[in-house]
Amino acid sequence: MRELFLSETFRNLWQDKDPFQQADLLTGKVFRQMKSRKTLRFTVNEKAYFLKVHRGIGWVEIAKELVQFKRPVLGAENEWRALNLLKRIGVETMTPGAYGTRGISPASRRSFIITEELTDTLSLEDLCKDWPRRPPSFRLRTALIERVASMVRQMHRHGMNHRDCYICHFHLDVSAGRDRVDPERFHLYVIDLHRARIRRRVPTRWIVKDLAGLYFSAMDIGLTRTDRLRFVRIYEGDSWRAALGSRRRFWKRVECTAASLYRKHVGRVCTRCVQVLSYAGLD
Repeated sequence: MRELFLSETFRNLWQDKDPFQQADLLTGKVFRQMKSRKTLRFTVNEKAYFLKVHRGIGWVEIAKELVQFKRPVLGAENEWRALNLLKRIGVETMTPGAYGTRGISPASRRSFIITEELTDTLSLEDLCKDWPRRPPSFRLRTALIERVASMVRQMHRHGMNHRDCYICHFHLDVSAGRDRVDPERFHLYVIDLHRARIRRRVPTRWIVKDLAGLYFSAMDIGLTRTDRLRFVRIYEGDSWRAALGSRRRFWKRVECTAASLYRKHVGRVCTRCVQVLSYAGLD
C-alpha cells in the first residue's frame, strides 16, 4: 500500500528525493513526541507548517486498544481522508501540504501528513472563556453558535464523526482583531482530525459522543436557553420544538452524556447547565 500527495511547494523541495525520508529529516519545534507519533512545527520559505509522522504501533499496542474497545490510530490516513471530505462539503479546515503512507501491515505502516499552519486564529475555548463576565455581541454569539451547529451537522450528514469534538478544536480567524470579528463574514476552522472516522453513515452512539463532547466543553461559557435551542434548531434543520418533540430521547442521551463528562473531568455537577428538554417543557 502506497499513497502520496505533494503540493507544489513540497514537489519542488523534495524533487528526486524520497518524501518519507525527507519528512523524517524535518526539524522544528516538537509539540508532541511519542514512540509511534511525532508532531512538530517547521518553516519552508518563511511559511509555517505542522508535520505529523506516524510509525507503526505494533500488534501489541493494537491489541491493547481493541481490548479497551478503542479504535487505534494507525497512521495519518484518518486525517487525510477527513481533510478531503471537509474540503469537499465546504467545511473550513486545515490545508494539506503533503501526505504519504506506505506499508501493508497496519502494525508497521509508516505515514506522514503536513498541513499549513493556521495563523491569527483563536480557539473557541479561549475566545469564549470570558463570555460569562464579558458577553459578546448578540450577533456574534448567534453567528458562532449557528456556524458550529452547521459544521457538525455537515460532518455527521456526510458520514464523519470527529471523536474529539470540543470547542477547543474550532478555531476562529481573528486576524482583524479579537474584538473586530465580523458576524456576517468570518472564518471558522475545525482541526485535530487524526481520530476522525468516515463511514457511509455515522452510528447514533458516535453522533451522541460528538455532540455531548461539544456540549460538555461549552457548559461554562454562559450559554442561555435560547443559545442551546438555537444549536438544536440548526443541527436538526427543523424548528427546535419539532426536533425535541420527535427526538426527545436522542437529545436526552446527549445531555446525560455531557453531564457525565463534566462530572468526570471537572469533578462536580455543572450548576450552570439547565437541561434543554426542561427548558423546552419536554421533560
